Amino acid sequence: MIATERPFRLPVGYLDEEGTFHRDGVMRMATAADEILPLRDPRVQGNEAYLIVILLSRVITRLGSVEAITPKVIESVFAADLAYLQDFYNELNLTGEARTACPACERRAEVMEVNGAGGS
Repeated sequence: MIATERPFRLPVGYLDEEGTFHRDGVMRMATAADEILPLRDPRVQGNEAYLIVILLSRVITRLGSVEAITPKVIESVFAADLAYLQDFYNELNLTGEARTACPACERRAEVMEVNGAGGS
């Protein structure tokens, strides 16, 4: 059985407007709609690089205690975190598995399956 959600830990963390860092989150596998529908978004049509912002806002189901993962949240992550999330997205969706790297030593490790109990 394949897990459709995987936990992650951002190397730096999203800094919210109150000054709180959020590092731990969950990403789900993308659906066809997740990859197709953002192509209609005017922000993506005007700048193809914006596609990853929309994609990540659709597939990240939890990031610390942030209530809603919106494109604005993704726009505000640090560059190191955006690169990490892009890599994590690609690993999760291209292989069905995701591996994380320790931010300190960059050692890669497999992520264990998330139990769906309790929701996200």
